[in-house]
Amino acid sequence: MSPTSSPEANREFAELGLAPELLTALDSLGYEEPTPIQREAIPHLLEGRDLLGLAATGTGKTAAFTLPILQMLRPGGSVPQALILVPTRELAVQVARAVHRYGKALGVNVLPIYGGQSFSQQLKVLKRGVDVVVATPGRALDHIRRGTLALGSLQALVLDEADEMLDMGFADDLEAILAEVPDERQTLLFSATLAPRIGGIARRHLKDPVEVRIAVDADGDV
Repeated sequence: MSPTSSPEANREFAELGLAPELLTALDSLGYEEPTPIQREAIPHLLEGRDLLGLAATGTGKTAAFTLPILQMLRPGGSVPQALILVPTRELAVQVARAVHRYGKALGVNVLPIYGGQSFSQQLKVLKRGVDVVVATPGRALDHIRRGTLALGSLQALVLDEADEMLDMGFADDLEAILAEVPDERQTLLFSATLAPRIGGIARRHLKDPVEVRIAVDADGDV
């Protein structure tokens, strides 16, 4: 990405339906123009549709799902309104950092939770109230079973790099988490491939989803 933005670029993001605060954040971060998955996904997500995205790292999918979720939130609540599940602690930190950058002007509070990190510190932040939790499946399920991660007010659930989560043995954890989230929610599933197991999750847990297929882009994930 270039370090500068342009009025034309801002207009392209605005045409997707993004709020002025998010446009300002993108402008300050130097985003030049939407990537294909952002163009395809953001308008549908702003309408509240479920989405099955076939997209690898490097396509801009993080911004594609994060920006519409941030626009939907009412920051400052006591329990999470969005849960983003990712396969690794590294990705949890990366996605949480992106949520913070995009949502800072909106006052959005985000917390990454993953194994190897202090459980008591995570609990302390959860008790203060967060709007978005970015978590690995095992640690998210640990909090759910202890009653420290309340999902009753969840509005959006993202399964990011779902194929990798399944390859890492998180299938049972994902099903257990999905059993705890409200029926009325927006669900987004992103995977590099449409393997049979991914298709099964989509059929069971997504409602009339939009399907977006995007080839890998060399610019890097944003």
